Amino acid sequence: MGEIAARYELMPESTDVPLDKVAAAIPKILPKGVKLLGTKIEPVAFGLKKVVIEMIINDSIDSVGTDLENALGSIKGIENVECTSSALL
Repeated sequence: MGEIAARYELMPESTDVPLDKVAAAIPKILPKGVKLLGTKIEPVAFGLKKVVIEMIINDSIDSVGTDLENALGSIKGIENVECTSSALL
């Protein structure tokens, strides 16, 4: 087993969701085996923005991917979590 570099995008429920608070919550909820490399807020369209997360995932831990997506989806105000890229290191 090894490590995976991954990029996730978190889409808010609306333009009213405070994305700075969403980004601040991410390091606190990541499961064991996930190392956060960075977060940024990017525009989507019509005033809507998304949170982009880059991380390293240790794939030797069982269910880390499922735990990660469940944790990210549990953040208040987040409607959708999508892995947009991943690569084995």
